[in-house]
Amino acid sequence: MNPVPRPGIADKRRAFAHLHDSGCFVLPNPWDVGSALALQSLGFKALASTSAGFAWSVGKPDNGVTRDEVLAHLQALVAATDVPVNADFEGGFASDAHGVGDSVRLAVETGVAGLSIEDSTGDASRPLFDIGVAVERLRAARRAIDQTGGDTLLVGRAECYLVGRPDLAETIARLQAYANAGADCLYAPGLSRREDIAAVVAAVAPRPVNLLLLSPSELSLPQIADLGVRRISVGGALARCAWGGFLKAAQALADPATFSGYVGAASGKTLNAMFLSSGSGSRS
Repeated sequence: MNPVPRPGIADKRRAFAHLHDSGCFVLPNPWDVGSALALQSLGFKALASTSAGFAWSVGKPDNGVTRDEVLAHLQALVAATDVPVNADFEGGFASDAHGVGDSVRLAVETGVAGLSIEDSTGDASRPLFDIGVAVERLRAARRAIDQTGGDTLLVGRAECYLVGRPDLAETIARLQAYANAGADCLYAPGLSRREDIAAVVAAVAPRPVNLLLLSPSELSLPQIADLGVRRISVGGALARCAWGGFLKAAQALADPATFSGYVGAASGKTLNAMFLSSGSGSRS
């Protein structure tokens, strides 16, 4: 049998850009190669890494991994899958614009189809970069992408709602500034109210908007699409679901008389069949 041709990096990036052209798609977040292949096997057209999910998988808290660890993780996800991968690239692993540019160049080399840059500082006393500094950081990311071919999608993130500043006007001002700085897609994690989502979509149109859903929502996919959202990601939610099942089973196992945590576990046969069909063994 002839090998099944795999899409190249340019193919994946073109496909990813096309997904943002119209409609609304779900962009689930795997935390390792196995979860990425599982999501691919379910038919998702693109994936996004999760900083939290990956950090937990290597025994660290969110934002506790190094740039080199993240770059290796992204390279592994891209190499293992046939669909575009968007990188949760945190704050670009640098506080200054020059450092962000250097980091973004390295991220692009992993083959990701998109990457996001946050405007949070990690400092509780000043949780967000001043908007001028944040814009320069986005511009540096844009230049780095353009210098490597320009086909990696840049996502600008306004972290206002996640750092205790749930100010819609400030969020919109930041997103508009990031769009002007070259962001292709805009993202304000923490938005939940229908009217706020619609306001953000209108404010940055025609650029696409990413909506984060970390918990059950009253809004359905069609309703979210009607608001103009182009893509929906879930951050560390799937990783938390997996950890929830693991911890429940492990806690039950700690009692020698209780094995009830195994209830609902996927069978080895199911997992083996899934990875046989979605992994490297299916490509020859």
